Amino acid sequence: MTRKNPTTQPARRRWTALLAALLGLAALPAAAADWPQRTIRLIVPYAPGGGTDVVARALAQTLTGQLPYAVLIENRAGAGGGIGAEVVARSAPDGHTLLFTNNGYSVLRLIAPNPGLDITQALTPMTIVSEAPMILMIANAVPATNLQEFLALVRANPGRFDYGSTGTGGVNGLTALMFLRAAQVNLNEVPYRGGAPATLDLLAGRIAMLFDASSTALMTTRDGQARAIAVSTAERSPSAPQLPTLREAGVPASMSVWMGVFAPSAMPPDLRDALHAALLRALATPELRSRFAEFGTDRIPATSLDESARFVSAEVERWEALLGGPAATR
Repeated sequence: MTRKNPTTQPARRRWTALLAALLGLAALPAAAADWPQRTIRLIVPYAPGGGTDVVARALAQTLTGQLPYAVLIENRAGAGGGIGAEVVARSAPDGHTLLFTNNGYSVLRLIAPNPGLDITQALTPMTIVSEAPMILMIANAVPATNLQEFLALVRANPGRFDYGSTGTGGVNGLTALMFLRAAQVNLNEVPYRGGAPATLDLLAGRIAMLFDASSTALMTTRDGQARAIAVSTAERSPSAPQLPTLREAGVPASMSVWMGVFAPSAMPPDLRDALHAALLRALATPELRSRFAEFGTDRIPATSLDESARFVSAEVERWEALLGGPAATR
């Protein structure tokens, strides 16, 4: 009978454990190195043609040129952006299904409550892609040429005029709500599934007012189809320096529309880092930065993962407080 040398057993176990650890370490970057393995879906939770959709498509085009597989836009509108966000939250955390959204994300758990899913925990921000003003537009049929005249008209005719929104959770609606409360005026809300159909009704004179992202609003107003009368930012925007801020017209309110990429929170750290790096490479390209400038983008933050998390957390607190949600009771 052959006896095993007891002194070799601990050594063998140590070598086995070391080999397993090395193999494990080698496997960690492999997931990121192999990403992507197929087409990437970039979910936009609004209708095609709106400001968020336009910016998302520009980013997707640049990423497609840099990655071995295409990045395709998929519009999943509804529930103020909640339907598209939930699609991504419940997807596999493998970097092939991502969300491209805006400020509306901040109030999703209020306007589309789901007891089984806290969207702010299920999704994590990868980076903030852009910041831009919301443009306050009025229909050409409205007898006003500036914000002061428009406010005087509305105050003289309470309840007569309508404004477009993409629902309470849409950035158009959030900006309008902030504006109406600060200006202490009353307009009737007309909800739409996206900014594009709302714009069509503005051009036709069926609604009087619409806040829209500069990426589409500037194109709408350049050829005189509607009248731009103010920007939502605290300071005048370089993309439209002729437009006064709300504050200049005596309305104590300001905000920027931000857009960003989100992924399922369960994504492995190495894959999250690889995705973040790919986004920053795309945002650094002169071609995409030029496109964003055409859209009226004031800033391309390209935030780190930690910066993104802090920024979005602060936005959730701000907008939930405005709507009287959890943050308002703290």
